[in-house]
Amino acid sequence: MDTKWLDEFVLERMRRTRLPGVSLALMDEEEVLYARGYGFRDLERALPTTPTTLYGIGSVTKSFTALAIMRLAEEGKLSPEDPVERYLPLRVRPFGEPIRIGHLLTHTSGLPALAYAEAQIRWAQGTGGQSLPLASVEDFLTWVNGAADWVEARPGERWFYLNEGYVLLGAIIERVSGLAYAEYLRRETLAPLGMTSTGFLGEELPEPAKPYVIPAQGQPRPGKVAPIPIGSDGALVSSVVDLARYIQMFLRGGAPLLRPGSLAEMIRPRIPLPHRPSPAFPEEVHIPAYAYGLMVQPFLEATLIGHGGSVLVYTAYLGFVPERRLGVAVLANGSGYPMAQLAQVALALAMGADPHRLPFLRLEGAVEAVAGVYGSYGEGMRVAVRPKDGVLELVVEDKEAPQSVYLTVEGVAREEVRCLALLGDRVLPVIFRRKAGEVELLYERYKLRRLSPWE
Repeated sequence: MDTKWLDEFVLERMRRTRLPGVSLALMDEEEVLYARGYGFRDLERALPTTPTTLYGIGSVTKSFTALAIMRLAEEGKLSPEDPVERYLPLRVRPFGEPIRIGHLLTHTSGLPALAYAEAQIRWAQGTGGQSLPLASVEDFLTWVNGAADWVEARPGERWFYLNEGYVLLGAIIERVSGLAYAEYLRRETLAPLGMTSTGFLGEELPEPAKPYVIPAQGQPRPGKVAPIPIGSDGALVSSVVDLARYIQMFLRGGAPLLRPGSLAEMIRPRIPLPHRPSPAFPEEVHIPAYAYGLMVQPFLEATLIGHGGSVLVYTAYLGFVPERRLGVAVLANGSGYPMAQLAQVALALAMGADPHRLPFLRLEGAVEAVAGVYGSYGEGMRVAVRPKDGVLELVVEDKEAPQSVYLTVEGVAREEVRCLALLGDRVLPVIFRRKAGEVELLYERYKLRRLSPWE
């Protein structure tokens, strides 16, 4: 595997997005194949990251919650088909139908996201949101029950990511097991797998990565870490080395925690996500489906199963490719370049595939190839074209009133990149053309030539 290419790729994406630190590990079912830290776990003290550096893993926690539900199902203590109201006083019945445990596992309760986590996370960091008085199971039930008239679909019909649903799953685990959620995970998952460094947000942990808020402009600033009530939706803290042990359990067919049949049920795709392929690569982008606490998608003639996580000041991804017996974990102490994309690049290299086959990298390459500063004839008008999250921002330069429009890539060919701009009630085609070593831009009534590339 070309680890030099991987290391350079990770560091360059960190530089572009100002991520302070990243840790990454690749593993098979028996050992860690490659692991290292990049950048800083603490900018102010210039402390480097390592493979054992601890980070919040956000919603990666949901797979641990789903695993706990499957273990309790194996023991005959519950079933994914059970109505939630058998265990909790949930009064929401979308279109008269009960919400079942399996609906919470797959985010198909019929309720759209109620945004409690988004509000709390941004409030804690001082970037927005609001403080919500949700500290107990009873508080969350009141919150969810109050949203009964917000239902959008029948249970099982449509995917709406619902953090509150995984909080309720944690409450069910507590009611059925007789243990607090954190204690159950420690006894039944973390200890058997030897995940001795994994804990929960708000606990005293040895030298965790310092959390950072990364503003749109300027330097990263230290953020805050707050405990998450119950925690079953996103409170775990771990390292890539500890997560390697967890991923290896999946690569071994569930041993020693789940029987193969239960694992197969956990990772079976159940509901497609409401996404559409990029118009630039419609035949190559595969829409993922949600299983129990994990997403499943085609990946380089195989299958990628995984989940991401974010609490703004920490981001995470873990995934595994069962057919190749390979897995990956990537953690960071900020929000920047997507961890899932770093993970896919690492997996592609470990599988001996060219990472440039990945649609998001091809899109990045197309966008970066045409970005820059353009001028019309005689430079009577100048525009800046900047890459931004897989699209392009075109800004007509003006000191007092710059005009900005976003371009989405519609098609990529050897000599041109075709885009679309939405201007009020019009959709405007925009063309970037490579010609004799130059790049030309056809925008509205203008023809412009690139004066300098984007840096």
